[in-house]
Amino acid sequence: MTVTAIIVAAGRGTRVGGDKPKQYQYLAGRPVLARTIEAFAAHPRIGAIVAVLHPEDDDLFETALADSAAEVTTVPGGATRDASVMAGLRAAPEGTTRVLIHDGARPMVPAALIDRVIDALDESPGAAPALPVTDALWKGREGKVAAPHPRDGLYRAQTPQGFHLRAILAAHEAHPGGAADDVEVALAAGLDVAIVEGDEDNLKITHKVDFARAERVLRERNMDIRTGNGFDVHAFCEGDGVILCGIKVPHDKALKGHSDADVGMHTVTDAVYGALAEGDIGRHFPPSDPQWKGAASEIFLKHAVALAAERGFRIANVDLTLICERPKIGPVAGAMRTEMARLMGMEEARVSVKATTSERLGFTGREEGIAALATVTLVAP
Repeated sequence: MTVTAIIVAAGRGTRVGGDKPKQYQYLAGRPVLARTIEAFAAHPRIGAIVAVLHPEDDDLFETALADSAAEVTTVPGGATRDASVMAGLRAAPEGTTRVLIHDGARPMVPAALIDRVIDALDESPGAAPALPVTDALWKGREGKVAAPHPRDGLYRAQTPQGFHLRAILAAHEAHPGGAADDVEVALAAGLDVAIVEGDEDNLKITHKVDFARAERVLRERNMDIRTGNGFDVHAFCEGDGVILCGIKVPHDKALKGHSDADVGMHTVTDAVYGALAEGDIGRHFPPSDPQWKGAASEIFLKHAVALAAERGFRIANVDLTLICERPKIGPVAGAMRTEMARLMGMEEARVSVKATTSERLGFTGREEGIAALATVTLVAP
């Protein structure tokens, strides 16, 4: 069995607007048609791709696919969709037994949907993805609701629509023309067409607003979410206050450390490094290096935040818990939160600073030091 994808892209797409057909306009940095073709080129069950183009679009196509490794046979389309599909079917390479006919303006087609259509062709000469209609339907007249319309058994059609090549080619040759899609042609020839589950993401670019919707789908598909944890402990020493999250908190002791011993900031910094798989503060700022003695911990935090940004991540949220009996954190937690948000370039609503005690248990319970635990989430893009 050899499956050929027929990508129909000979239309003008005028409803989108712009100075070129919609299939050559850019979607998140890539031409729509390039994304469509690459979705099939990357699928292991697709043996060949035929793109049906408007006779005047050869240069646009060449530019759109200039940096693509996809191997594509191109043929000129006709004056109607039917004629274009016929041209694509006749150009299918020798050995093709099944074809998937797909709109060039549906760049978001998932691999799993392609599999469902191909699999259904084992039992039926035709198969097409669709989504059941869930909204209430009306018939309208002169801008007013004329009557409700039952939605039972109604579906929203999608592509790719798959067929046994010989069957759909014969159906097109016998059809008078004017069909909305290839399922209509198949039904007119008496072919059974199985319905397979469609996908809401498999949208067709028809209007300008569809580009924004498609970009949201791409972001969700390509989103890289990482979580990092940080834990740190600093012992008390002689002093008159502690630095926590960049805020000087009055206390009858200080925290011991090579830098300013800001245990809260150190913990969040380690959580960011952890989400990036970049070790901890000690890896980037070794305590054996005298230049960091007494250094302000915001240096470390800003470095971690900048490294995340360099890798294409934004920090979605920070959750820090300070563990100690004293000093009391509640009265200054808001100031700590404000300062951490400022240093990290985040909305304050995405930064949490809270405290708990260890119920007089362990070294924190004996007031020998402060521990801190942090969780950070990074998101890209």
